[in-house]
Formats: sequence, structure tokens, C-alpha cells
Amino acid sequence: MTAVFGVDIGGSGIKGAPVDLARGVLAQERHKVLTPQPSAPEAVVAAVCEVVRHFGHQGPVGLTFPGVVVDGRTTTAANVDKGWVGLDAAGLFSEALDLPAVVLNDADAAGLAETTHGAGRGRSGVVLVLTFGTGIGSALFVDGVLVPNTELGHLEMRGKDAERRASSAAKERHGLSWTQWAGRVDEYLDLVEKLFSPQLIVIGGGVSRKHEKFLPLLRERTARVVPAELRNDAGIVGAAMAAARATA
Repeated sequence: MTAVFGVDIGGSGIKGAPVDLARGVLAQERHKVLTPQPSAPEAVVAAVCEVVRHFGHQGPVGLTFPGVVVDGRTTTAANVDKGWVGLDAAGLFSEALDLPAVVLNDADAAGLAETTHGAGRGRSGVVLVLTFGTGIGSALFVDGVLVPNTELGHLEMRGKDAERRASSAAKERHGLSWTQWAGRVDEYLDLVEKLFSPQLIVIGGGVSRKHEKFLPLLRERTARVVPAELRNDAGIVGAAMAAARATA
């Protein structure tokens, strides 16, 4: 099978690697570069090309994007440059790389990986994968089928986008202790649980590496709350999965 490559475009870093799709793991150690500031399309495309060419990759490339993506077109850009709004991102990356390219929402990619190879595998019913980082990403699955672009970090909480209060970046920005931050996460989980009644909530993003510091502080709730298993590799793996499906 042709190698499939995944790229995870984040607010602070752009990382990528070839992916072993059968096992849902990186086939080689990932390569990371800093996200350009400002994160204008031309600068991000150049950074992505650097990551992909680092491996001399030839074949399909899947890319995550921190915003809504419909048919390869980026329609929102909350944590990146507004120049992305309305852009044919898939076409832009495909042309620059001279390779087939697929673009999807970053949390949706992480969710695909977690529900296929990680903490949500084999689970029916409503599963919600949440990624806590610069913002809060969300991937909603009903009986294993993705409902794309939910972007639940932008739900209103105390008059603001929830991610302004409860992301891991908010924890750092406000100097919150783990206990203080867990209280905000609980308030956010109350909100999404009331809306979607999930049976399982998977907590991902970079902060999931330290899940033992905050998951035990969360209240008991109807949904089971578990840490992600693929952690920071989930976006790369999910992006490659999406590219493989699109080019199959």
C-alpha cells in the first residue's frame, strides 16, 4: 500500500509523520516546526511543505485544520489567521505539495483515530472526543459515525466562548491550579452532557499526557470520562486515515 502521511496543524506547532494505518501508530518519529506567526495561508503552506519533504514522502497527505472544513474549504479560523476563511485549503495544499491532499477539522481527525484505534474503539452510542489545547476541539460520534465540525469549544459559558475559560491555554493564561481548572472543565462537561447525553467522553489534546493530575478531580457523572490513548499523535493518525479513505 502507498504510504499515507498525516499533518496536524495547530496554533503553536505543525507536526507530521508517515502513518501505519493498520496499527494506528506513526511509522516514523514525527517532525515538528513552529506554526508561523502570523499564520497566514502562504506561510503555513510553506511550513507544511517543509514537514512533508523532510520525509521525502510521495503519496496522499491528510491535514488537520483548527476550524470548520467543508469539502476541503476552510470556513472558520478562530485560532489562526483570518485569511483562511473561505479558502480552498485542500486545493492549496495539493498544488503546493504536488500530491493528493485531504483537509479536515483537527478534533474530527483526533476523534477518528481515538474511535478506531484508541479509547473509543468498539464503542456504540454517543461518544464525544474533546481535545484541550489552545482551544477546545470536539468530535461527536453516533454509533461510530462522525458528525463533523461540531466545534463545541465555542459554546457559550458564562458569557464567553467555553474555550476562553476551560482550555488548557486558559489554565496557563490565568495561572490556575489543577483543582481550579478541573472545576472549569466540570462546568464545561455539564454543558455538553446536557446537550448530547454521551455515554463516553474521551479527553485528549496535549494536557491528556497529565490526565492523572485532573481527571480524578472531576465529579462523577452519567458519562464515563476517560483519557485519550493516542494523545498528541491522534491528529496525525486521523488525518492519514481520512486521506486513505478519500483516495481509496
